[in-house]
Amino acid sequence: MGIAEQIIYEDNHLIALNKLPGQIVQADKTGDTPLVEEIKAFLKVRDNKPGNVFCGVIHRLDRPVSGVVIFAKTSKALSRMNDLVQSRDFHKTYWAVVKNRPPALEGHLEDYLVRVEKSNKSFVTADPQKDGAKLAILDYRLKAVSPGGYHLLEVELHTGRHHQIRCQLAHMGCPIKGDLKYGASRSNPDGSISLHAYRLQFNHPVRHEEVTITAPAPWHYFDERQNP
Repeated sequence: MGIAEQIIYEDNHLIALNKLPGQIVQADKTGDTPLVEEIKAFLKVRDNKPGNVFCGVIHRLDRPVSGVVIFAKTSKALSRMNDLVQSRDFHKTYWAVVKNRPPALEGHLEDYLVRVEKSNKSFVTADPQKDGAKLAILDYRLKAVSPGGYHLLEVELHTGRHHQIRCQLAHMGCPIKGDLKYGASRSNPDGSISLHAYRLQFNHPVRHEEVTITAPAPWHYFDERQNP
């Protein structure tokens, strides 16, 4: 699938893609071509742009995660979108598939997380004063149960900590399907984890109107009519 097929929103200031598992948003130590560079190359050819093409990274998704990721096409849009992210006026909703049923149909999680660079993993700590500890907040709701016994959770993210959803759900006893790093029993065949950035909501940085962008989840074994 090429960039053109992944675009789910675009205007003169922003471009949003439905990221595939395995794609990286920004360059990392692997040396693989990141989405930000693929978008630049795509826009340069499609729009016949001379010189360098601007594309700014607003937020990131982990490599094995799918879903909505948005980029700025102008420096003005990037600066204003960064302000929205900092002020928490950039609302992110995720869908997560877990094997274990959560302890309640809906809940509010507040944990202090510590990131360990060596293992590229975050841990919940009981000591909020521990070096590097950061407060992580999310809400979850059980949306559906599949015939195979998997549970679909909708997660509203209120902070943006490293591996936050993966770490907090695992600490709750609900590791995400395919996420071996955080306690899943087996991997997904394609190397993905069953975490999907489903929806972004924000006030447009230039037009000042509410924008909602959704990316249909890649899972087909849930029927939302089932009673969770």
